[in-house]
This record gives sequence, structure tokens and C-alpha cells, in this order.
Amino acid sequence: MIVTEARSWIGTPYQHQASLKGVGCDCIGLVRGVWRAVYGAEPCALPAYSPDWAEVGGDDRLIAGLSAHFGTVDEARPGDVLVFRMKPGAVAKHVAIMSAGEGVGDPAAKIIHAYWGRAVVESWLGPFWRKCVVGAFRYPPSHLPPPSATPALCASR
Repeated sequence: MIVTEARSWIGTPYQHQASLKGVGCDCIGLVRGVWRAVYGAEPCALPAYSPDWAEVGGDDRLIAGLSAHFGTVDEARPGDVLVFRMKPGAVAKHVAIMSAGEGVGDPAAKIIHAYWGRAVVESWLGPFWRKCVVGAFRYPPSHLPPPSATPALCASR
């Protein structure tokens, strides 16, 4: 269900901080849009964020936010959200939904993500991407109600 929904976003143009299928989205907007398709309303509104993958210092707010609403996993599988740190010392600023393969190390692994300046694409999870993975998160089961947000969790973003 997650991968099917994510694939339906392929071709959506890249638009920073957007999350509207067929119109525009960024990487987190894709994850948010899939959440809405599966569960309905999002648990929190996101604050403004910069698109700079090389941003150094600061908190890994993306990882903290995903941890609050998704399950952390040791070995990713299709449908899981992968988090990327694009260079050492930088803040983790990119996410993708794993779409194929049996774990991050599988040579057949693929991801669906919003590619800056282009669109949502499905890409091979090759060595470049693999070395940047710093976390994996699982959407809650769709037959269960999604985790509810608390004001404290939402305010921490």
C-alpha cells in the first residue's frame, strides 16, 4: 500500500515545502502525502525548513520528528522511510521511501524520492545513496489508528 501510493506520486514536480500529488512536493512532502493517503490528517504541521542538504550543525529535527510518529527499524524493507545525511557533519535533510529490495544493502534496492529541481522519481539505491543512510522508519500498520500528536511533540519541530 505504501509503495503503491508513493509510486503514484512519480512525476510530481519538485517544489520546496509542498505536498500535493501531481502539483509539487519535496522529499518530506512525499512522505507527508503518503501518510495522508493512508491515514487522513497529518499528526503535526511542519515549521519552515531550508532545502540546504549541506547545512552543518543544529539538531536532526527530521529524525526526531520521524521518531515521534513512525517506528524505528534496524533493517529497512519496501515501504519504509530512509533518512539521509548527505555529508559528514551535516544535518540529516533528505528522506525517501524504499520501494524494492531486501534491505539497504540489497543490490536490487530502490527508493522513491523528490529529486531537487526535477520531480519525484524512483532511483536505484546505489553506493552513493547507501553510504548516506542514517536511519530507517516504518509507517504504522494501516489497520491501526495512527499515532496521535501531542502539542509538545509538534512544538519541538
